[in-house]
Amino acid sequence: MKNLLISGCMVVAATFLFSGCQQSHGEIEKADLGFCLSDTISSMIKLDTARVQEVQNELKLSGKVAFDEQKVFKIYPLVGGNVVDVKAELGDQVKQGQVLAVIHSSEIADFEQQLTNAQSNLLLADKNLSTAEDMYKSGLMSERDYVTAQKEKSKAQAEVKRINEIFKIYNIGKASDYVVKAPASGFLVEKKVNRDMQIRPDNTDNIFTISNLNDIWILANVYETDIAKVQEGYQATVSVLSYPDKVFTGKVDKIFNVLDPDTRVMKVRIKLDNPDFALKPEMFANVTIHYPEDKQLIAVPAISVIFDKNRNFIMVYRKRCDIDTRPVELYKTVNQTAYIQTGLKPGEKVITDYQLLVYDALND
Repeated sequence: MKNLLISGCMVVAATFLFSGCQQSHGEIEKADLGFCLSDTISSMIKLDTARVQEVQNELKLSGKVAFDEQKVFKIYPLVGGNVVDVKAELGDQVKQGQVLAVIHSSEIADFEQQLTNAQSNLLLADKNLSTAEDMYKSGLMSERDYVTAQKEKSKAQAEVKRINEIFKIYNIGKASDYVVKAPASGFLVEKKVNRDMQIRPDNTDNIFTISNLNDIWILANVYETDIAKVQEGYQATVSVLSYPDKVFTGKVDKIFNVLDPDTRVMKVRIKLDNPDFALKPEMFANVTIHYPEDKQLIAVPAISVIFDKNRNFIMVYRKRCDIDTRPVELYKTVNQTAYIQTGLKPGEKVITDYQLLVYDALND
């Protein structure tokens, strides 16, 4: 369709384009052509060079935003008991080591008793070893009994160390409390625990899930007929309903080589940076995969193509007074690039700005 701006720009075209055609001899390089660009328009137009390129194509897919599963952390309670405090809510951004919940547990009380007993045994073993050392030096104890006393102290030390390690693993606080802490920084994307909830000792469900949303996945659906068009490494652009004017760019980094038996689609994954957390898991996503065709054609900026009278034209520029209105056969337009089958040669200059004014002045 011919741009509607043409009619509105007729006056401008007449003023600027023809001004150079009937003025001083210095503004006209070829008087026999009857047309030259004025100095003003010459400084305003933009040019590009026609070049041979591999034809790029697009595959439109539907998909959704998903967690980067390599950065998802499920948190399980290591003990049963009563939840006495919950310090984080769904959607909160948490830091590594931050307390999420506190569970009062009889199992922790048992560990505390074990630690008390182990510490008492260590004190006794230390005292016995001191006595044995004095007796051994005085010749009142055999070497065998002295070595046995040393082993008893080492055994008591090992038991205290073992229980202290359990305290570290279980994040045991005071008053028989088990403290649940965030293992990594991220967002709390799942919460299954509330204050005063009872957790069974044989519980196998996670109580929290944390995900780092700095990187996310886009899982796109590829139908059987399009599988051959997608390969790892292909460029992909993604848009979501929440940000219609924003385009996210990434690459296909994994192809799941299985088809869903119900939907008959294959999943492909695009990994995207998400530094401002704009993309949220479960958002619907429109995905465009950019893939090459086995063909090379002349490529020019799509904006340079003028559609008028059911034909496509390009303004070919050689000199200010030597400009052609060139009919071309358009193969297709992808993104901002037009691929030309016939009518244009590599290396020719085309007008990409104010080309409508030039076309109108030359052809109307």
